[in-house]
Amino acid sequence: MTPEREIKIKPIGFVKNGIKKPRFGNFADEISEIVVDKKFADGLDNIGDYSHVIIVYWMDKVKGYVTKHKPQGTGPLVGIFACRCAQRPNPVAITTVKLLGRNGNKIKVKGLDVLNGTPVIDIKPYWPQYDKVRNGKVPSWVGRLKF
Repeated sequence: MTPEREIKIKPIGFVKNGIKKPRFGNFADEISEIVVDKKFADGLDNIGDYSHVIIVYWMDKVKGYVTKHKPQGTGPLVGIFACRCAQRPNPVAITTVKLLGRNGNKIKVKGLDVLNGTPVIDIKPYWPQYDKVRNGKVPSWVGRLKF
C-alpha cells in the first residue's frame, strides 16, 4: 500500500446551465456552457475541429462517500467503483458530450449531466483510438436503469 499523499486540483472553469437540483438521467438534450478561466482560453484553440469532448469535473455538491451502493435503488448492491454513482472517495466524474461550438473562453456542449456552477477540472477531445471500446461488456442491470 502506498502512503496517502495530497493532490491539489484547481478548476479551469465552471459550468453554466439551468440545472439546479440533482437528478438521475435525462441529460441527453441539456445544453450547457463551460466558461473557462481566461488564462486558459488559448487551450481551446482548434477544439472546434472535434465533434465531441470529454468533460472532467468535480462533483462539489457530493458530501461523503460510500464503498457499496445500490444504483438508482433498483440495481444490485455493488462496489462504488462498479457503478457511475456520485458518492465516491474522490468525486471526480467524466462525461462525453457533443461540442456545439466555441466563443472565446466558452464552449457550448450538449448532454452534460452536471449542476449549474460545477467546477470543470479538464477538457479532453474525444479520440476513438483511446476512448472507443469495441465489444464492450456491462452487467445486465445497467440496461434496466431508467433514465
